[in-house]
Order: sequence, then structure tokens, then C-alpha cells
Amino acid sequence: MAASEENSSLFPIFILTIMAIPIVPYTILRLCRAFTKKTKTIHCQCNVCSHSGKYQKSIFKRISNFSTCSNLTLLLLWVLMGILVYYIKHISREIEFSFMVLILFLNCFQIQPFEPFSILGLEPGASDSEIKKAYRRLSILYHPDKNPDPEAHKYFVDFISKAYQALTDAISRENFEKYGHPDGRQGLQMGIALPQFLLKFDGVSGGVLLLSIVGVCILLPLLIAVIYLSRSAKYTGNYVMHQTLSTYYYFMKPSLAPSKVIDVFIKAAEYLEIPVRRSDDEPLQKLFLAVRSELNLDLKNIKTEQAKFWKQHPSLVKMELLIQAHLTRESTMLSSSLLNDYKQMLELAPRLLEELVKIAVMPRSPHGHGWLRPAIGIVELSQCIIQAVPLSARKATGGYPEGLAPFLQLPYFSESTVKKIARKKVRTFQELRDMTINDRVELLTQVAGLSALEARDVEYVLEMIPSIEVDITCETEGEEGIQEGDIVTMYAWVTLKRANGLIGALPHAPYYPFHKEENFWMLLADPVSNDVWISQKVNFMDEATAISGASKAIQETRESLGASVKEINVAVREAVEKVKNGSRLVMSKFQAPSEGSYNLTCFCLSDTWLGCDRKTSIKLKILKRSRAGTRGHVVEEGPTADEGIEEEEEEEEEEYDDYESEYSDDMDDEKDKKGKKANGVANKKAESSPEASGSDDD
Repeated sequence: MAASEENSSLFPIFILTIMAIPIVPYTILRLCRAFTKKTKTIHCQCNVCSHSGKYQKSIFKRISNFSTCSNLTLLLLWVLMGILVYYIKHISREIEFSFMVLILFLNCFQIQPFEPFSILGLEPGASDSEIKKAYRRLSILYHPDKNPDPEAHKYFVDFISKAYQALTDAISRENFEKYGHPDGRQGLQMGIALPQFLLKFDGVSGGVLLLSIVGVCILLPLLIAVIYLSRSAKYTGNYVMHQTLSTYYYFMKPSLAPSKVIDVFIKAAEYLEIPVRRSDDEPLQKLFLAVRSELNLDLKNIKTEQAKFWKQHPSLVKMELLIQAHLTRESTMLSSSLLNDYKQMLELAPRLLEELVKIAVMPRSPHGHGWLRPAIGIVELSQCIIQAVPLSARKATGGYPEGLAPFLQLPYFSESTVKKIARKKVRTFQELRDMTINDRVELLTQVAGLSALEARDVEYVLEMIPSIEVDITCETEGEEGIQEGDIVTMYAWVTLKRANGLIGALPHAPYYPFHKEENFWMLLADPVSNDVWISQKVNFMDEATAISGASKAIQETRESLGASVKEINVAVREAVEKVKNGSRLVMSKFQAPSEGSYNLTCFCLSDTWLGCDRKTSIKLKILKRSRAGTRGHVVEEGPTADEGIEEEEEEEEEEYDDYESEYSDDMDDEKDKKGKKANGVANKKAESSPEASGSDDD
């Protein structure tokens, strides 16, 4: 009974030990990561972003940042460990004593062997007469009749008598020779550190123990497996529902205009699950009147159009009105319930748009190409949602070839502000960026009417907006020309530069209430045929991953070409240096199409900023497949230089504005010239297009 109670008293120590083994090293690791984390500010420093509350360092914001699921779980486990320590130290002295005994036992895990000769003070191999003499001598000292001390009596019974018996009695001697003790086998008593009631297998305790074993060993793993399988069956790896992807795939069309992208976007299953309450009817009616001009309704039949709009599924009506409220910055008029739905809608938007882009560029044509026009429209919608700019602001009007949208992402800018600076012939966003700081400050303060502090905030934002450069080549590894059917490798170095020197940064987005990393979509496409040959997302936040990927790609490429180890190391070092200076390597492969010349365009589109998209023209010359053992050369197979010039002039006269943004000026006289370069090498001067977009509405 005592042994059982002692084992039960060790149960808190057992639980404390099991908890401490993973928690202590995990906590140390988290603290090390927190202290070594870079403290460099990568978000916008303007007052508008500061007042938005997204980057405030108040005590409530710190608590909110700390109150993640993992942090709260870790804190709860430490509190539980503290309670166990307090219980062990102050409540149960018996546990403390048992713990000390256990430590001493573990540190000195040695059981003293029974040595009858040493107990009797004899040398091994002593004779029977010597054994009897020694026994009589010790009996005079320790026998109870001679010595009344209880300790002497105990020593005499436990040691002297048994030692004499082990050396004189045949059975005791046999036990001693076999087991090392005259009483036979001496087992080490062991126990289990569990509560005592669990060790009683009768009555209720047995049922409790059985239920505990079944629950922990069977039901808990089964429950976890069911939850995981049900969730994995419902969601993809990007936490987007499978039903959403099916819907997007069904409604995606090659001629989907940018203004119609929003109609597909709001059909996500996640949005349909947001409840539509009766109390939302009146606020939605008021919101409809505020954003009606952005709904693409036919003004000639406005009553019919309105009735048709309200006959849609209530969830679709609600989502479209909430998105338009965000784009027009009318979210202040939302009720508290609608405001929660509004935030949920915005939180889901980035990953839904990302999946929508992937579906647009998914290979569908017989040649394995995706669709350019809907992909550009989706990225345009993403830009507008992050910057809270109306889609109608992208339309070219009144001498603004790229619309007002890029200007409206700047703080304190409105339509009237843009009209004021237009008096100084600043009609494009790039013209504003190209001005010197002094000239720009003078323009903003004296012409636009902004204060010095407001002009400084505009400078902060302009310093955050990235400039993109793309250096792209397409080649067949180990060959001089590209023949039909070859596996062509595209190498593209995408370089990002900012005026403030940052590479990875969070965009200026005061109206978007969540953190959003900027991403860029690189699309190698044929604008005339609406085909996307290659698509890839580029991110500048994770430098370590970019270095690893670029180094591996360069090393594998050089090794396949038979380069020496020294040449490979030099190429890898150059690639690493490029990545550290703000470049990212995009490499992909595709099969060369049939013989001919292909005028491709490399689009580098930002999903967060307006006015910083980049277009780079590239001319791909595909040669006819030659016989085995011969390879054609571009100069030999292609046209002469004069013929090439004539071809380029003819191509420039062609109208391929079908896939420009629907909000751009269709009659714009200042069309960008297409850069050409044979065999897949890009022009040195890439085209800068703030509106890398699709075309007119269908």
C-alpha cells in the first residue's frame, strides 16, 4: 500500500517531466528567433498608413500580435507547468521527499551486494571454525541479550545472523551462491507514476482507466484523422475550397474582359457561405445608391438593370456591393454586421485572386497555353482592391492615357488634385515619378495645394513604389539556334529597385486592413493570339529561398553544359550577388512551336501597385527542323536585315490593342514601339506599361 502511494505521489513529477521535454527547447528556439529577427522597417512611413492602425505599436496591437494560437497555447502550457511546480514544492512534502530519493537513486544507481565474509570480518575461503569464532565474537557485541540497543538488534538479525547462515546452512549457502543473498532472489521494486485510483482495476476506477486508454489511444487519433481528411477534402493547399476552383474553372473564358472579372471573382464558395441577414437589406439599399455608377448598369434602361441586379443570388449582390464600397472608399457607411463581412471578404480576396490567376493561365489550348486577357484583368482587379481604387478610374479620359487610377493610390490625391497638376503637363504617373524631388515638391505644394507635410507623405509613398527591369533570354541549351520541337529554356532576371533602397517591403495600402506582401506575376505571352506560354509568381521578401533556388538552377545548367568546377562556382557567386542586389531568377522551359517568327511580350505585373507594371518585347525565331547531324543557324535560315526591317515596320502598323486594358485609350496616338530581338533575346530598353491589361468589354 505504501509503495502504491509512493508511486502515485510521483505522478505530478512524471507529467512535469513529459511537458518540459518539448516545451523548454521549443520556447528557447522561439525566443532566439524573436531576438534575431530583423528590426528594419519595411512598411510605409506616411501618416495615412500610420493612422490606419495597421502598423501601430500600441499595447493593444502588441497583445493582438502576440495572441496567436501557438503563443497562447505555449503560454497556457507554461502556466500549467508552474502550477505543477508549486504543487510539488509547497503542497506535498511526500512528493518532494520521493523526488529527492528518486534523484539519489538515479545518481547512485548501485545496489550494495551481500558479502557474508566481510560482514563477519573474515577473508574469503575462511574455515568453519574461523566462521564460528567470528560469529561468537560479534554475538557478544550485538546480540539483544548482550546489547539492548535496537539498532544493534537490527544489525544482528539482518546482517550477522544471515551472514553466518549463508556460510553454514546448505540451503542458504546455495541461495547465496545462486542469487547473492541467503534469502534467495532479491527483486528491485519498481512502480508506475500514475494516480492511485487508476491502479485499482476494480469498480469505477477500472472503467475510468479503460475509457482513458480507449480515448487517448483510439478515439483521439481517429478524431484528428477525421478532421484532417474532412478539411483536406474541402480545401486545397492554399486554403481555397475545391468548390471555388471548380466554379472559377467553369466561368473562366478566354475573352473575359477586365470589367467582368469581378462577376467571376464573387462567385467563390467562401463568399457564398457568408450569411445574408434581413437586417442588411436597408444598409445594402443605401450602399447601392452610393456605388451605382460603378456597377456597369445601362443608364438607358436603368430600372430594368436595377431589377435585374437585385434578382441575383443575395450573396452575390452583397459581395459585389461590399467590393464596390471598398473600391470607392465608402466603407464608413457600413453597419457593424456588414463591416465584419466586409473585413472577411477582404481577408479572403488575395488568395482567391491568386487561384483565379492560376486558373486563367492554366494550359487549355492544344499547344498547352493559357489565356492572357483574363489573367491581366484579374491582376488589375487585385491592384484596385489593395489600393482601394475604382475600376472606372483606369479608363483613359481627358488626356490621361493611363487613367487616374495610379494617381489615386497616392495619399491626399483626388480627381481634382490630378486635374491641377495636369495644368503643368503632368498627365502620366511616370512623368510624376521622373521629376526631381524639388520640382515635385514645388508642384504638389504650389499647384496641387498640398501642405509641406502632405507633400512629404507623397514622397514617402513614391519612394516605396518599385521600378522593375526584366532581362530575358530564350535559348536551346548547347545549341546555336532554336528549331521546332526543341526544349527552349527561358532565363529572366527580374530586378526591383526603390528610391528608399529597400528590396522586400510591404506596400502602401492604408485602406486594406490586413498585411499584404507584394507579388509580381511574370507572363511570357503572345498578345495577338491571347496565349500565355509561361507564368510564374515572383516574390522579393524571402532572400534566402531566392539565393538557394538561383544557385541550384545555375549550377545544374552549367553542369549540363560541361562547365568546369571553377566556372560553375564563379557563375553561382554572380547569381548570389544579383539576388542580394534585388534580382530574382525566373527559369522555365517550353517546347518550341512550329517554324516561324513569334513576337512575344514578357509582362511583369504587380498585384499591389498601380503604374509600375513592365512589358518587355521579345522576338522568337523558330527554324525548320533540320536533318540529323545538322543544325540551322538563324542568320542562314532567317531573312536578310532589310527584310527583317520591313517585317518589323509592317508589324508595327498592325493593331493588336485587343489585349490592352479596357480602361486605356483605344485611339491613343502614343503607342509603345515593340522591341525586337532574334532568337529570344530581349531588347535592352524594355517597355514600361502602367496598364499591362486586357482589352475592350465583350
